[in-house]
Amino acid sequence: MSIEIKVPNLPESVSEATVANWYRKAGESVKRDENLVDLETDKVMLEVPAVTDGTLKEIRIKAGATVKAGEVIGVIEEGATAAVSPAAGKAVEKSVEKTAVHGKRSSAEVAVPATAGDGHVDAEAQSPAVRKLLAELDLLAADIPATGKGGRLTREDVIAYAEHRKRSADASGQPAVAEIEKLGAPAPVHAGAREEQRVPMTRIRARIAERLKDAQNTAAMLTTFNEVDLGAVSDIRARHKTAFEKATGVKLGFMSFFVKAAVEALKKYPVVNASIDGSDIVFHGYYDIGIAVSSERGLVVPILRDADLKSFAEVEKAIAEFGNRARTSKLTLDDLTGGTFSITNGGVFGSMLSTPILNPPQGAILGMHGITERAVVVDGQVVVRPMMYLALTYDHRLIDGRDAVLFLRHIKEALEDPARLLLEF
Repeated sequence: MSIEIKVPNLPESVSEATVANWYRKAGESVKRDENLVDLETDKVMLEVPAVTDGTLKEIRIKAGATVKAGEVIGVIEEGATAAVSPAAGKAVEKSVEKTAVHGKRSSAEVAVPATAGDGHVDAEAQSPAVRKLLAELDLLAADIPATGKGGRLTREDVIAYAEHRKRSADASGQPAVAEIEKLGAPAPVHAGAREEQRVPMTRIRARIAERLKDAQNTAAMLTTFNEVDLGAVSDIRARHKTAFEKATGVKLGFMSFFVKAAVEALKKYPVVNASIDGSDIVFHGYYDIGIAVSSERGLVVPILRDADLKSFAEVEKAIAEFGNRARTSKLTLDDLTGGTFSITNGGVFGSMLSTPILNPPQGAILGMHGITERAVVVDGQVVVRPMMYLALTYDHRLIDGRDAVLFLRHIKEALEDPARLLLEF
């Protein structure tokens, strides 16, 4: 019996999607609930799982094509089984041949991957695309941490691992690992060449561009700055980070302090937590904080809901989970919807100072930057302290300069005297 594979209902306000990746080829066996294809929308990546065991009989819509909800993109022949796919066999053969040439590992190591039973990734359970990429890069699945559903290794896992090895090799001065063709990087050209590469903008990149331009066209954005001495926060982290991680299972970072400080400042200056809706100002009685996260697909802002009710450990766990899900394209539309205030941390990339752009319809966004030891005057003495510049971009239609400056100063004072976060004032 043939079963059609259809595009699922798309999120609200999303009319179409792009077929990103097929994880099986026509003629290959599939298992129920196995992810067959990724669909990229302008907000999230959607997975389309197999509804039954069988064989992928036909792929009607190839990667790169635009589809709409309900459209048939493939067909599964229920109950049918297929032998090991030619693609998988060729990938193993290619890996074995490469091993024989380079003498890196035996053919048995390549052809007989570690099984899930001994704690390693089962290479045969991976998609053909992943197996092909492993073979091309001469990597073993068992060496790579898997983040996919059910412990499956994803292409993003392989690419991230290979990039990490390349960076490590470059830093040590050793020869770099094989080039990652899948990344789409332009091929090296000879000196003096004037080549260009034109690629279509991804849906999420186009959506980001649209929202940022809308923010500039609509809001009267203004940025105010301050600096904060993070010595007290650094001391707390140094004294308690080991015990904190042992007790909670998560590392104590700086972001939880900033989230807590922002919540207390928002309580004191509720207009910063408000938004404009037509001719009305909407004051929100809750604190849903957007945390900007960078991913290969672009910047996304998942929402930490009810941040005022969360402990430091819960905040850190949520942020770590957001990062993992962003890297593996597992964020849902609900994760990205709403929010009353945002925080972005350019400091992780080495930024000294910036003017962040609003995330509409929110009225303000806090920008964190790099921590740098600088000479400052404390009690009449010049001392070296870990300093960070802070930036608050706000919609001047909604927030007056006085409230913006006092809000940012409240965050500064809370971070320089973290006991205030415990006492909530």
